[in-house]
Amino acid sequence: FAPSPLLTITLDTAPGGTTELHVHAGGQGHWIARMAVNLGLDVTLTGAFGGESGAVLRDLIARENITVRAVDLGTESGSYVHDRRDGERTEVATIDPPPLARHALDDLFGLALECGAGSDIALLGGPHTDRVVPPDFYRRLCSDLRSLGTPVVADLSGDTATAALTGGLTVLKMSHEDLIEDGRADSEDPDALIEAMRSLHEEGAQTVVLSRAAEPALALVDGTVLEVLTPPLEQTDHHGAGDSMSAGIATALAHGASMEDALRLGGAAGTANVTRRGLGTGQRGLVDTVARSVEVRPFRP
Repeated sequence: FAPSPLLTITLDTAPGGTTELHVHAGGQGHWIARMAVNLGLDVTLTGAFGGESGAVLRDLIARENITVRAVDLGTESGSYVHDRRDGERTEVATIDPPPLARHALDDLFGLALECGAGSDIALLGGPHTDRVVPPDFYRRLCSDLRSLGTPVVADLSGDTATAALTGGLTVLKMSHEDLIEDGRADSEDPDALIEAMRSLHEEGAQTVVLSRAAEPALALVDGTVLEVLTPPLEQTDHHGAGDSMSAGIATALAHGASMEDALRLGGAAGTANVTRRGLGTGQRGLVDTVARSVEVRPFRP
């Protein structure tokens, strides 16, 4: 579920020193979908598209072997232009996607529920801004998907995460920065983070996974806190690692793997992503190779 896919335009420096222009589909839900396809899932993406940018977006996503089920926005899709020729991402311009009108919201909900209920697993990405869909959309969608027997993996924060928890989640993946920003933890201290993870479980997540930047990810599984140790590969770009981790976890669960094996694949997918430029990217062969070096063990303070 990608409520607000984005058209992304990026200026970068070519190896020879000239300027390159990259035009891609973006947005969290799409980045998760892209990695899930790379890992072998047959993915259908549901979202709202509109205008010239929406038409380009749909074509770009379809070229990545992702089936697109779309609702018409009635206006232009969101987009942004970034310049990273100096090695850092600099925002040149951003056009936020508009909030969905009532009929579009109803159509999108029905489409997401239809596609999710017919799938082995549902992956939920967040909206680009809080204005796109109301948080209660996520509560209803999670509740109905779970009622229809579909496991739900969500990579969310803020009000959408709170709403999704009320509906019920198989896995909630969140970054420790978002956990602190949301006021659920007051520091990066592992004790504070673990206490917050237990609260998220009580609110409705069967399993809670917390990425911690360069530190090992933590997972609360059946009451036990685990840590995910990945090999320390050099980072080219850390952006998108969390989305790739969510895709890896969902892919493994869709194939019937245990939660520990899902964490292993998720950790490998996130690690492979940071070795390259491009969010939610990474070759399946590299992910499988890295997975053999990922250790999932009880957390050791």
